[in-house]
Amino acid sequence: MRIDPDTLPANVEALRAQVLALAETLEAERTERQRVEDLNDRLRHLIRQLQRMQFGPRSERLDADQLNLALEDVEQARAETEAVAEKDDPALKRRRTGERRKARGSLPPHLPRVEVVVAPESTACPCCQGAMHVIGEDRSERLDVVPARYQVIVTRRPRYGCRTCSGAVVQAPAPARLIEGGLPTERLVAAVLVTKYADHVPLYRQAQGFARQGIVIDRLTLAFWVGYAAAELTPIWRLMRADLLRSGKLFVDETKAPVLDPGRGRTKSGYFWALARDDRPWRGGDPPAVVYHYAPGRSAKHAAGVLDGFAGIIQTDGYIVYKTVANRAGIAIAHCWAHLRREFFDVTKTGPAPIAEEALRRIARLYAIEAEIRGRTAAERRSARQARSRPLVEDLKRWLERQLGRVSAKSTTAEAIRYALNQWTGLVRFLDDGRIEIDSNTVERSIRPLVLNRKNALFAGHDRGAENWAVIASLIETCKLQGVNPEAYLADVLTRLVDGWSNARLAELTPWAWAEAQATAVRAAA
Repeated sequence: MRIDPDTLPANVEALRAQVLALAETLEAERTERQRVEDLNDRLRHLIRQLQRMQFGPRSERLDADQLNLALEDVEQARAETEAVAEKDDPALKRRRTGERRKARGSLPPHLPRVEVVVAPESTACPCCQGAMHVIGEDRSERLDVVPARYQVIVTRRPRYGCRTCSGAVVQAPAPARLIEGGLPTERLVAAVLVTKYADHVPLYRQAQGFARQGIVIDRLTLAFWVGYAAAELTPIWRLMRADLLRSGKLFVDETKAPVLDPGRGRTKSGYFWALARDDRPWRGGDPPAVVYHYAPGRSAKHAAGVLDGFAGIIQTDGYIVYKTVANRAGIAIAHCWAHLRREFFDVTKTGPAPIAEEALRRIARLYAIEAEIRGRTAAERRSARQARSRPLVEDLKRWLERQLGRVSAKSTTAEAIRYALNQWTGLVRFLDDGRIEIDSNTVERSIRPLVLNRKNALFAGHDRGAENWAVIASLIETCKLQGVNPEAYLADVLTRLVDGWSNARLAELTPWAWAEAQATAVRAAA
């Protein structure tokens, strides 16, 4: 702070007060400067992590989950610093309290409200000691949690006998159970399934959680429950798979699924294959869904089994197996521009790469058009692509062919260009069909939950365990696409199935049909 000597007070006491005020201001500024420097150090560390994730050697790169942990740590450190500052500065605390109230939003209306009235110790008038009356109130809401509360359902079935007829006894039949003679209700089994396959908490950790509540249920028992549930749900999975295979277009992808190989004492590589459908970007009528399929390999034989019965367009990456299957089955392939973009982006990591950077700029123009036309009808999308995207794509191909002759045949740039030209027929298919997306990010998003679960579970214990994983994950992830609470869905559907739900009405239990029925019930009750 700069001080003008001409404005200094002549009075010693006034001068002393001003110096003390300046010293206090200086100390506050030093504290703020230290806070900012600490925050900057954390941000610089985060930037270095980001750089390592994007540009570092493959063995050192961070995955997205590790990056999220780093972001959480930075936010926690920033909050801790702000909390300390607020304790020392009441004015700052008041200001930030007001800011938080404005920004926090409202809590869902369906949550129960527990009102706590905080009244003064005395409501007598401080002037005349007369009784005071309520003239208003301040009201605030905070989110609270009640720890998971387990309860025991006691089912009583009285037997009735006739005093006259000694042999006449009447008793209601026992309700059907998913686990006959077992402990869990269908709702508890649904909670275990969602915790394992949606929240990615392995069964041994769930067993630890039960133990904290004084409930001894070992991991093998939980696994037994999961297997029984999978057996009940598999017919719905088959129905969903058949429904998707009747679609005109599907996204397809696969990811590794390590499976324990008991005979060899180590894991083997199985694969989860994902069939995904999401026609909302072009206002299609089929409900969004994803179905996973486990296979012990990644060859054309397994891909053919996954796509058996499908006749339409598959949108996927450049894995050669899809092309082999498509040629045999008469399936058309639409390739993914995001994978092509990644090829050129990788080239730019190693240093200046003007050709790759120009390719990325050209691809970005196509994505900008896609962002504008998302949500229009298939016909409108095709028309816009023909008028705006096709000239850009044709010019890009001519440009790539010219650049290929100018670079070293062994360079990474040449490899990226050859990748584009080799996949060109599939890459340009989206121009002639408004139902096709520019990339296969839809299915890649569907693959991610499997990857998260794999990181926590490490491997599946058996091929059948991996198949059960695929069945349950299909239902849970499709529930998410429908905006449905998977735990509520599974609890209700398991209850209906064990109560003898007719196979002829299984279609009513698919996540999309269940979601529509729930929405209809809500509208009828309104």
